[in-house]
Amino acid sequence: MESNTVSNGADAADADAADAEAADGGDRPVSLADEAELDAFVADADAALVEFYTDGCGICASMEPVIGNVARGVETDLAVGLVNPRDDPPLVERFDVRSVPLFVLFVDGEPVARRADGFIPGDELTAWVEEHAA
Repeated sequence: MESNTVSNGADAADADAADAEAADGGDRPVSLADEAELDAFVADADAALVEFYTDGCGICASMEPVIGNVARGVETDLAVGLVNPRDDPPLVERFDVRSVPLFVLFVDGEPVARRADGFIPGDELTAWVEEHAA
């Protein structure tokens, strides 16, 4: 039986481009499993916004698309990541995680600002990132 589908090179190229964007994170937050991955992630980025979250935190989950939009909206080349400090307890002490979501902004691998204010509207988070990443 013959197939009616036709494959063309453009579809393959589009798929390769999508795979490349997914591999480098694109504008979506990158899930970081532990302290070593977090350290490597922030070391590789000029500026990185990391959300410390916990499973079951509704506000944390609602912030994921917001930080993706922030990454697209800031003038700085911003990497965005997510880390659950309960998966690697030394992170709780190292970053003094008292509540989630906690946002830590890193510039040149060093933490320069932090916020733990619950849900933060995208425009406000963008302004905060631009203020501290400059």
